[in-house]
Amino acid sequence: MSMPDLFIFGPLAEAATFEAVTARLLVGVPARLPGYALTGAPDADPSLVVREGAAVEGLLVSPLPEAARARLDAYGVALGHETFEAQVDCEGGAPRMAEIRAPKAGATGPDWDVAAWRDGQGARWALMAGEIADHAPPLSPTSFARQKAMIAARASSRLRAAATPAPATLRHEARAGDVALRLDAPLSGEFFKLATMRLSHRRFDGGRAEALPREVLVGVDATLVLPYDPRRDRVLLVEQFRSGPARRGSTNPWSLEPVAGIVDAGETPEQAGLREAREEAGLQLDALIPIFEGYPSPGSSTDHFHCFLALADLPREESWRGGLDEEHEDLRLHAVPFDRAMSLAQTGEIDVIPMLAMMYWLAHHRARLRAEAGSDAA
Repeated sequence: MSMPDLFIFGPLAEAATFEAVTARLLVGVPARLPGYALTGAPDADPSLVVREGAAVEGLLVSPLPEAARARLDAYGVALGHETFEAQVDCEGGAPRMAEIRAPKAGATGPDWDVAAWRDGQGARWALMAGEIADHAPPLSPTSFARQKAMIAARASSRLRAAATPAPATLRHEARAGDVALRLDAPLSGEFFKLATMRLSHRRFDGGRAEALPREVLVGVDATLVLPYDPRRDRVLLVEQFRSGPARRGSTNPWSLEPVAGIVDAGETPEQAGLREAREEAGLQLDALIPIFEGYPSPGSSTDHFHCFLALADLPREESWRGGLDEEHEDLRLHAVPFDRAMSLAQTGEIDVIPMLAMMYWLAHHRARLRAEAGSDAA
C-alpha cells in the first residue's frame, strides 16, 4: 500500500526547519487544508483547530524515504503530534488525500502568526528541530518539556556565534571549507550534551587533517558578573559546590566564583547578567561593564563566557545565603575586601580560571574605578 503525500504547514513548511528535521531539501507544491485554522503563541508549535470557512496554507510533499520519515517521527513524538488523513486542495490540480501531523488542539488560543514566529523564533527553531530529530531514543513530550530550555539555549548560542565577528590579524582567517564535522552518534546527556564526532580541518602546511575522532561537551553561552563596590573596595564572591572538581577528586569541591548563569533563549548576555545578579545575590543592578568574552576550555567544550563587572552597593560584612530553591541552588555570598580576594587568588583558594582573570582585570582598572566613584581611599 502506497503512502499518501504529506501536507506540511507552520514551522515545518519553513525550508530551514524541514531540512533540519528530515535531512532532505524541501520540495513541494502549494496546497490548502480547508476547514481548519492554526492557533498558538508566536513561539509555539501551532495547533490545528476546526474552523468553518478557514483554510491552512502549506505545502504538499511526496512521501518521505524511511530514514527521513524516522526523523520526522522522532520530531513529532517530542512535540506530541497526532497523525490523520484529510483532503487538501492543490494549486492547479484536483483535491488529494494527504497525511497531516499536528499537536492535539488544546483550548482555543490566539491565531498563530507566522510573521511573528519567524521574527522571534524561526532561526532558533530550525536548530532546535534538528537536535530534536537527532535525538535517540526519541524525546517524549515530557522529556522534551524538561530539556526544551537547554535545547533553545544551545540553538541561541550557535546563532550568537555565527553573528559574532572573529578578528584574524595574527591567527588563521577561516574560510568556507576549512572545517567539516559530522556526528558519529546522537548527542547524549540530559542537561549538557556530549558530541562524539569526526572532525576535518585545514592544516598550517596547506594539507588537511581528516576524520579526527573528537568528543566535545556541548554547553551554552553563560554570563559571569563580578560585583564590585568601589567606595568600600569590596568584591562579591559566590561559594557553591561544583561537580567538576568533585569528579576530578579534589579535596575541596566548593568553589569561589562570580555570579554566573546561562544566557536563556531570547535574552542578551547583559540581560542574563542582571537577572542572575538578582536571583543569586539579591542585587538590583542598573548596568554592566563589559570585561571580555571567550572560551574557557576550547579543546573540549563549546562553553562561551560573557564576563562583566558590575558596580554595586555591598554594605553587608557577614556572609549570606543566596540562589533560587526551584533551581536547587545552594549558594553562600561573601562580600570581602579586594585585598582579601586577591590573597585568596594567590593562595589558590580561588581556583576558577574565569574568576581569576576577572580579578586581575579589576586589579588593573581598580584605581580608575575608585577615583570615578569618588572614594576617599582611591
